[in-house]
Amino acid sequence: MKRIIVSRLPTRSGNFDIYGYQAQASGVEHVALVSGSLPVPEPVLVRIQSECLTGEVFGSLRCDCRAQLDLALGAISSAGGIIVYLRGHEGRGIGLLNKLRAYALQDRGRNTVHANRELGLPVDARNYSAAADILKDLGVRNLRLLTNNPDKLRAMEHAGLNVVERVPIVSESTPENEDYLRTKEEELGHLFGDSSSPERGG
Repeated sequence: MKRIIVSRLPTRSGNFDIYGYQAQASGVEHVALVSGSLPVPEPVLVRIQSECLTGEVFGSLRCDCRAQLDLALGAISSAGGIIVYLRGHEGRGIGLLNKLRAYALQDRGRNTVHANRELGLPVDARNYSAAADILKDLGVRNLRLLTNNPDKLRAMEHAGLNVVERVPIVSESTPENEDYLRTKEEELGHLFGDSSSPERGG
């Protein structure tokens, strides 16, 4: 992972420094938004956000991605910390067009997990090694991870980072995403609830 550029990024949630990275093997570009000066005091509040064009750009109500990003921007702007935004994660890593194919199956009654399987695609193809590399480059070793996804906890600890706390990031459900959120909890093991240590959080 190579750091390419650093610039200011004023947002509606507050002011950040934006760090641009490029993965050496794949060429995929990622960014990190940093609130506060480096090194950020540890344990650092961190959000790893997967790219979601439909939710974050177009405001789709089928998922909670935009709501989670807005919550993370607000929390980290207030407390200081880092948002790592990973490109290439659309549709939990299956790509935009495959995600739309899965949507079409969901329109006919499948849930998000069953739709991927029916298409012969992984349920979740995401890899978080790029996020770990970026956090290490930014000097992070101990973090409070803003997530409901136990895979992110395991990935950070597998990479040698110390997750001292899982901080839930829970938005209000809507009629359009109730089934999606239920599937994430029941079939993907996502955790919705109180703050917990990694051990209590799964």
